[in-house]
Amino acid sequence: MSRTLSEAASKELLATYGVPFAPERLVTDPEEAAAAATELGFPVAAKLCGDHIAHKTERGLVRLGLRDADAVREATAALLAAATPEDGATGVLVAPMVSGSRELIAGVSSDPQFGPTILVGVGGVLAEALGDVAVRPAPISEVDAAEMLEQLRTQDLLGEFRGEPPVDRDAVAKVLLALSEAVQGRPEIRSIDLNPLIIDRGAPVAVDALVEVAA
Repeated sequence: MSRTLSEAASKELLATYGVPFAPERLVTDPEEAAAAATELGFPVAAKLCGDHIAHKTERGLVRLGLRDADAVREATAALLAAATPEDGATGVLVAPMVSGSRELIAGVSSDPQFGPTILVGVGGVLAEALGDVAVRPAPISEVDAAEMLEQLRTQDLLGEFRGEPPVDRDAVAKVLLALSEAVQGRPEIRSIDLNPLIIDRGAPVAVDALVEVAA
C-alpha cells in the first residue's frame, strides 16, 4: 500500500534535500490568493492542491498566466469550487510563472530487481515521442549524474537554444543527487516525479512534484 503526498507536501520534503522550486504560497481563499500573488509578482499560476489530487491538468485544476489580482481571485474561487469530497482538504498553490523553452523530467521509481532508480530525460510535449531518458540505480554519484546527462540523445537541447544559455549541467546533476539522497534518507519513498523541470536561463526549476510513500 502507498499514498501520494500533496504537491505542497512533496515540494516541502524535496526542498530539504536541495531540489530547486519557485517560491509559492498555499492559500485557502480568493483574497489570500490575491495577496500572495501580489507579493510573489505577476503573472502567476494557481493550482488546486490536496493529498488526494494527483492529476491536476487532466481535471482542469490548473490556471496559468494570471496577470492581476482579479484574475487570481476568480481562478481561486473556481478551483476551490471544483474540489470534490473525494479530494479531501484542499487549498490553492499560487506561484510565479517560470519561463523557459526547454523542459526536462526527473524522478525516482522502484525497480523489482534494482530497487530505487534515478531517472532524467527530455520532458514537455516531446517526452513520449522521443523517449529520451537515462536511468541509474540509487545511490548515484556525481560522476553517475554527469554521465546520465551525457547519455541523453538530444544533446542539442542542452546547449545554447533559441537565444537561451546552455543548460547548467552541474545544477541538473545536483537535482539528481538530491533525489538520490532523498530516497536513501527516506526509505518509505516509493516514487518521485518532477515534471516538468523547466530550464529558466540555463538553470533547472521544478514547477511540479509528486512523492509517493509507503502507507
